[in-house]
Amino acid sequence: MQTELAPEFLATAEGRRADAILRKCVHCGFCTATCPTYQLLGDELDGPRGRIYLIKQVLEGRPVSEKTRLHLDRCLTCRSCQTTCPSGVEYVQLLDIGRRVVEERLPRKGAEKLARAVLREVLPRPWLFGPAVRLGQMLRPLLPSALADKLPPEAAGVARPWPERKADEGAPSRRMLALAGCVQPGLAPNINAATARLLDRLGIELSEADGAGCCGALRFHLNDQIAGRDDMRRNIDAWWPAVEAGAEAIVVTASGCAVQVRDYGHVLADDPDYAAKAARIAALCRDPGELLLMEQDRLLPLLAATRRDRGPLAFHSPCSLQHGLGVRGAAETLLAACGYTLTPVPDPHLCCGSAGTYSILQPDISKRLRDNKLNALNTGSPRAIATANIGCLTHLQAGSDLPVRHWIELLDEALS
Repeated sequence: MQTELAPEFLATAEGRRADAILRKCVHCGFCTATCPTYQLLGDELDGPRGRIYLIKQVLEGRPVSEKTRLHLDRCLTCRSCQTTCPSGVEYVQLLDIGRRVVEERLPRKGAEKLARAVLREVLPRPWLFGPAVRLGQMLRPLLPSALADKLPPEAAGVARPWPERKADEGAPSRRMLALAGCVQPGLAPNINAATARLLDRLGIELSEADGAGCCGALRFHLNDQIAGRDDMRRNIDAWWPAVEAGAEAIVVTASGCAVQVRDYGHVLADDPDYAAKAARIAALCRDPGELLLMEQDRLLPLLAATRRDRGPLAFHSPCSLQHGLGVRGAAETLLAACGYTLTPVPDPHLCCGSAGTYSILQPDISKRLRDNKLNALNTGSPRAIATANIGCLTHLQAGSDLPVRHWIELLDEALS
């Protein structure tokens, strides 16, 4: 694609990066075939190719309009287009640049501005979000349905204990860190605890570092990129002593957060104080599925010993897992090993509509995508649905009569 970016952008590293990404695009249109919003709405501007043109126009100096922002806002950042693109266009990086410029040139107003400010300030703070969830559960009958749907059942907020090492067992030879995150502790605190119990059976100690919290994705993708980078630096500072002491990996049980941690090296590449550390942290980031498959020589015999027919199960692979991390089949392999029968799911590459705060900011499109996804997940008449991301879990559960669980909890229960 030919470009003529304005001098003010070409004078910056970010602008030159955007120019290089734009020039990779050959506008072949393969991306539209796998874009959920294009498939749903049928508008060229609601597909990756159309959005690339809109961003190109903005960076070339064309005026920013509400229409431009609308179509950029509608993007789920699911990365399905990046999986499809034969030219290797880093679409999400370009989108982050485009959204930031649009936000600066066309500031939001009124209720739209307030809603995003509340999300940026409340969701990344567990000490604020957790009590808000519990209060919402108490007042659920009084809340609007759109808000009540986001609240999990009260039972989901109960965690079984983390493993405790007895004095005569000695210190573990292997240690790993876990990202506590921000919304997951308030919505489903058992997920990290289940992961810790699983790894403990393999002789690996998992712990959460004091001071680490939100991965930075919430603020970064709500166009408060300065605060998002601060969240990333805070996590790096919290994890670094353990990394220097030999921690093997940083296990991130929410695949949406794992994608962001994997991006630390890119996002902080121009920070002289953090670039090298960020790259190291990104390299240590592991999804629990890929980590457990690396340990399968010891894990599979444990699963085989407790194997029984556990019934049909539909696995929803989050976009962040399959497109962002490129992890496919790991959870399914381990679930099948302990006795679940994985049912077929048509169009597994399409997004469920959760996409972080998307389900709150774009509720109509999000619900339509959720309905389509649930229809696909129910094709094989499963008894339950498993997934790998807390946002997808709560979003699907709000529209489903079947229980929706994190797959790592099912694995832990099978071994228990």
